Amino acid sequence: MDMQATNIPAGDDSGPDAAWSELDEGVQRCLRLLGDAGLRPTRQRLALGQLLFLRGHRHVTAEGLHEEAIAANMYLSLATVYNTLNQFTEAGLLRRIAADGIKSFFDTDTSVHPHFYLEAEDVLVDVADGLAFTKVPEALPGHEIARLDVIVHLRRKRT
Repeated sequence: MDMQATNIPAGDDSGPDAAWSELDEGVQRCLRLLGDAGLRPTRQRLALGQLLFLRGHRHVTAEGLHEEAIAANMYLSLATVYNTLNQFTEAGLLRRIAADGIKSFFDTDTSVHPHFYLEAEDVLVDVADGLAFTKVPEALPGHEIARLDVIVHLRRKRT
């Protein structure tokens, strides 16, 4: 597997060693992020972590991230991308947003915040500050609210 675009030293995937201290700041940031989340820093996780977490706040799909990885000469399968995104989500590094019932977006901002989904463009964007709820429904008996997702679907006006 050619991972030259990731700036990750050659070697096995058993974890950090002396070579890690010589890595650039971005890779070190990804290493800390994965370690803090309790994830072993495999080459695939580090490669995808750099694409996800070093480019600012992002909303990505597995297919879109896979295309970015291929363009960066990271030869990962789509299944590996899906698995890694799911692992990052379970570890709390990403938030999964099911915008249209078919495709999931993965948000690098895990805070509770609403989104616009632009249907024709298949794009998810954050709603600017200002949305407030005065009342949230009570959870069913024996349950608690785990999270609240608000997605406002937009389409272009017909002229």
